[in-house]
Amino acid sequence: MSSTVFIAVILAAGLHASWNALVKGGDDKLMSLTAVILGHVPFSIVAIAFAPPMDAAAWPYLAAGVGLHMGYQLFLIYAYRVGDLTQVYPIARGSAPLIVAAISVVFLGVTLARAELLAVLIIGVGILSLALTRHADGQRNGKAALFALITGCFIAGYSLVDGTGARAAGTALGYFGWLALINALALALVVGWRAPQTLTKIRTEGCALFWWGGGASFLAYAIVTWAFTQAPIALVTALRETSIIFALLIGVVFLKEPLNLIKVFSTATVVLGAALLRLVRA
Repeated sequence: MSSTVFIAVILAAGLHASWNALVKGGDDKLMSLTAVILGHVPFSIVAIAFAPPMDAAAWPYLAAGVGLHMGYQLFLIYAYRVGDLTQVYPIARGSAPLIVAAISVVFLGVTLARAELLAVLIIGVGILSLALTRHADGQRNGKAALFALITGCFIAGYSLVDGTGARAAGTALGYFGWLALINALALALVVGWRAPQTLTKIRTEGCALFWWGGGASFLAYAIVTWAFTQAPIALVTALRETSIIFALLIGVVFLKEPLNLIKVFSTATVVLGAALLRLVRA
């Protein structure tokens, strides 16, 4: 992985943690996330206008990617409704490299070295320890951990699909432009059907989330999609999970979430595993 790709993915990690914090910090999680995703629309239109035409071979991946992103968004909302950013975010993001590695070994015939297996184990320990995080009332928040883990499954799925799709498309920017546009329209239809008042609230309460959150989210994944075409998907997936440390800092400093030894240990462990996975893949 070149220095340019490495720095770009680290930037994407910081942007991703930032927009997740905006969603978690809002009182209405559905409105916040919907505003961010709909905020992709103006940026995606510009991207499509300037990107080369996408190869037709990428359309099946694009369709699958939209479905996986929808699942990711819905379960992320559920997770943030019942759990802290500093619990939900590390499990959701940290589990993705673990799942990608498992799929690669079981279904794609990839052989992992001992150091790679160690990295996967370290990430797994971090995830399991986060499941021990408790509510302020002393109760374990197993529901938040479960929803976050399901979210991680969707992250792993769309990472594999989008990485392959962007390569088939011949244009990372064009692929993600179409993905972001179709995904936003699909989410708008679902939200308009189930909670039409949410779309109205975005016009009055969600303008900042639409532009700032949408811009940060679009740029973050546009960078990652481009990186998928420049380096191995597993390597990029692991490296971008350094966003976990950004999420911990934002959650504690800005959202005033409680900091405990389990969160510190878990986040540090997941980051260590992701870093090791990157090193042995390099």
